[in-house]
Amino acid sequence: MTRKLPRTRGLHELYAEDPQNADRLLWGRDVDPVTRRGFLKRSSLLAMAAAVGAQIPFADRMPGGLIPAALAQSDEPFTLQGKEGLTVLNDRPINAETPAHLLDDDVTPAERMFVRNNGIPPAMDAIDVAAWRLEVAGESCVTPMTFSIAELKERFEHHTYQLQVECGGNGRSEYVPAASGNQWTTGAVACPRFTGVRLRDVLEACGIADDAVYVGYYGADAHASGDPSKAPISRGVPMDKALEDESLIAWAMNDADIPYLNGHPLRLVCGGWPGSVSGKWLERIVIRNRKHDGPKMGAPSYSVPKHPVAPGTDVPLEDFETIQSMPVKSLVTFPKSGITHPLGKPLTVRGHAWAGDLAVEAVHVSIDFGATWQPAELGAAPNRLAWQRWTSALDVPEPGYYEVWAKATDSQGRTQPMVVPGWNPKGYLNNACHRIAVQVA
Repeated sequence: MTRKLPRTRGLHELYAEDPQNADRLLWGRDVDPVTRRGFLKRSSLLAMAAAVGAQIPFADRMPGGLIPAALAQSDEPFTLQGKEGLTVLNDRPINAETPAHLLDDDVTPAERMFVRNNGIPPAMDAIDVAAWRLEVAGESCVTPMTFSIAELKERFEHHTYQLQVECGGNGRSEYVPAASGNQWTTGAVACPRFTGVRLRDVLEACGIADDAVYVGYYGADAHASGDPSKAPISRGVPMDKALEDESLIAWAMNDADIPYLNGHPLRLVCGGWPGSVSGKWLERIVIRNRKHDGPKMGAPSYSVPKHPVAPGTDVPLEDFETIQSMPVKSLVTFPKSGITHPLGKPLTVRGHAWAGDLAVEAVHVSIDFGATWQPAELGAAPNRLAWQRWTSALDVPEPGYYEVWAKATDSQGRTQPMVVPGWNPKGYLNNACHRIAVQVA
């Protein structure tokens, strides 16, 4: 079930209350009480640079409690460059979700795609597309090779797919007791159109040894601690997922460059699995003869208990299993929750449904808290691993408060639960029915 989004506060409001505390909250910056200069740790400086869109050569001279001018031109809520309407959950690293009603497009626009970063993105003005290189190596790589983006485009066939990407923790905020991590509601999901080359084609060009079982990635993002010896995340997928037609090394999204915060200039996209396997700012791919063991591949990261556990249980690491295909899920994207609708007029509702590696077979909607359900009209996916549009026209019998619930069923007959599913320590895989509020007058 969805919760009301927290109120998003403007920069001017935050700085007016307590400038020094605003510095600490947004950038992790402390202020010298004598000189009034701010002390920016490397991770804080990177966060501020990402927000303003460039490096800050004289950051050490910036007075404490001062809003960067690039962000001080209006009293709008704190926003991210290239994004519109997202709710920022965390700024170190940057994570932001999209309210459900802003996900109504069939193809998610770049400005509405959620941001889920584990580290600090490379500085925007340090990204040189012409000089960018992708290395392919690993124990099970027959002939290690390095490619420029131009070489990838010239050597391999281009493919475009609309691919559903969702954070494994989407819906985490609904678990009780609370699970640690970004408290996503429903908005850490998107389905844009990606263009690139098949991961399979590049791997086969380098040679896949007979003992290969896994593919892992490394990106150019920095660890939040600022330690250059640490990678913030390095995950991957088994060979069968890596070799699917739809697994891409992508340089474009919606026929334009991939947005900076979503991995420009190069990223992996393995649709239907947790977004964490689709590495951003891609620099290196490794073909492994064992399960990849990079940061956040081991339990409890992106892992759930092998068997159901009671809420609050301390689960031993050996009892976890790595998340693969995401569960069936749906979202109501129209109307916006909280609207008033006139009595006697059919209520049009619509949204999207998806099911990881599978297809969606049906979507049902309810206005009586799940006591009865009526089928929605379900469209076909534009291609495998894309979400599907559903629509319905509902008759409301009398004035009052209603909730519209949506429930999807996948091609293997599995259906969304009406309540939050089994608790797990990291709050992954919440696929409870989405619901919105409607006042009928």
